[in-house]
Amino acid sequence: MGRQQQEGRTGVKRPIKSKWGVLLGAAFLMGSSAIGPGFLTQTAVFTEQLLASFGFVILMSIIFDIGVQVNVWRIIAVSRKRGQDIANMVLPGLGYFLAFAVALGGLAFNIGNVGGAGLGLNVLFGVDPAMGAIITGVIAVGIFLSKEAGAAMDQIARALGLIMVLLTLYVAFRSNPPVGDAIIYTFAPEKLDLFAIITLVGGTVGGYITFAGGHRLLDAGIAGRENLQNVTKSAVSGIIIASVMRIFLFLAVLGVVSTGFALDPANPPASVFEQAAGAAGYKMFGLILWAAGITSVVGAAYTSVSFLRTLSGKIDRNHQKVTIGFIIVSTIIYIIIGKPIVLLILAGAFNGLVLPLALGAILVAAHNTSIVGDYKHPIWLTIFGWIVFLGTAYLAAVTLKDQISQLFS
Repeated sequence: MGRQQQEGRTGVKRPIKSKWGVLLGAAFLMGSSAIGPGFLTQTAVFTEQLLASFGFVILMSIIFDIGVQVNVWRIIAVSRKRGQDIANMVLPGLGYFLAFAVALGGLAFNIGNVGGAGLGLNVLFGVDPAMGAIITGVIAVGIFLSKEAGAAMDQIARALGLIMVLLTLYVAFRSNPPVGDAIIYTFAPEKLDLFAIITLVGGTVGGYITFAGGHRLLDAGIAGRENLQNVTKSAVSGIIIASVMRIFLFLAVLGVVSTGFALDPANPPASVFEQAAGAAGYKMFGLILWAAGITSVVGAAYTSVSFLRTLSGKIDRNHQKVTIGFIIVSTIIYIIIGKPIVLLILAGAFNGLVLPLALGAILVAAHNTSIVGDYKHPIWLTIFGWIVFLGTAYLAAVTLKDQISQLFS
């Protein structure tokens, strides 16, 4: 079987033996893209607020995340089309809006990702955060300059994703969390926070992350009904990777705050690592922050440009150069003006719309024979999808209202 080959979308034949590496790489690309600097802060803050009951929030978000990713990745695979092309077939013009929203959101949040990675290098080596951001940008550009950029991206995502998980597991062990309470309240929470659940879903599979792994598999030629089982496994694996990291981080924070220690509002996750493991823990946080930043930079750039490829033949032919340019622009903006508030507010508003609009389009497409042919989409996946759609649509409406108010206040 190792000598058999499959043909990708570009007509280039790819060895089947590399399929598993691509499937795992796509899972880690999605998972590590979700684990950005915001992911670390969000988990620490919610854990401090909800304590052991945050386990229930994580459990529910995992279930919903799987519903989202399996729906999206399966329809991308069976239709052999990118998310924006599917959206345009469902409603003409919707794909263009999604492409614009994903690209804008990816650019704005990439500025934060570059900045977070720069701060990580500052913690590790004491370099100026701006210089750390430049170093990160150069490394990210180097990945896409590689002749085998896809394989390099897969390998970097796997390696750094594994490092983040293992280091966080160590700190969770050192913090000595009340595991029994965490298990009990995960299934019988004292506090319920629906907003936290929807926020976690949006943070894990929202924006460009929704399509990161699905587009990676499509570009690698892993698509069609014959690959649906593998695509589903890869989608679930991506959620598991991000969720394992969140669970370990939750336990690390819980162990610290359960002693009465108050997290530093300026940098909640850093104070967790330092309190649990001293100076070494703080350095570990720096490495995790850098790894979270650079993997999110790579994932955001790759997926954002993948949305623009269909809109322009020139971009499609030069997508690797455009991706490099995307990273360079993000880095330059961070160096010159830091986080542009207006852009971030607008991007946040648009990004909040991406998940419900994209998921809604996917769910409609799932039962449109002109898109999926005679493929029969599982009813349970459709129901799950619409439940998540309603929740994220409500959150998007609230977020859009709040952010527009901020913009004009």
